[in-house]
Amino acid sequence: MQALRTRAFGVVRRARPTTLRTSRSYASESHGHHGAPKVEEGLGTAFYVFAGALPASIVAYQISRPGADGEPSTFGKWLEQFDYFKDWEVRNSLRTELLEQAAHDKHLFMNSGKSTHVELKTPELFNSGSPWSVPAGHYVNLDHVTEHYRKQAAAEEERKAKKLADKAAAVSKSDSTQL
Repeated sequence: MQALRTRAFGVVRRARPTTLRTSRSYASESHGHHGAPKVEEGLGTAFYVFAGALPASIVAYQISRPGADGEPSTFGKWLEQFDYFKDWEVRNSLRTELLEQAAHDKHLFMNSGKSTHVELKTPELFNSGSPWSVPAGHYVNLDHVTEHYRKQAAAEEERKAKKLADKAAAVSKSDSTQL
């Protein structure tokens, strides 16, 4: 019976006309329609920049042109009064010397010998252990281990140097055969 009653209620509800929903009103619309305020706009910065650039470029063109008889331009005469443009040979020679000295220093640092001392980053790890309750003489002297790794690093560096020397000799030999 309950199911019949709910179905009948649903049919009645659909049969009733729906009421018109009123549209929502906003406070800005309730006082009538107002347009945006009228603002007098100027021509803008870009217009004045363009308007000033046009005559400035004409003036710059006129002063940069040489005279009728091949005499230097007004702008050229003005630039010649500065010392910067007169000593360019001295400046160029100083710069060349500077670059040559920098190249010399670079080769000096790149080809200098490396230190043969091998620094252990954490030598205390060889003697790691509890510092408490250790009987006297129970820590082993590990200097021979450090010496072993120093010799191993020296042998590795010697092997690398020999390999580079052989490679350089091969390159110089191939260069001499190409000439």
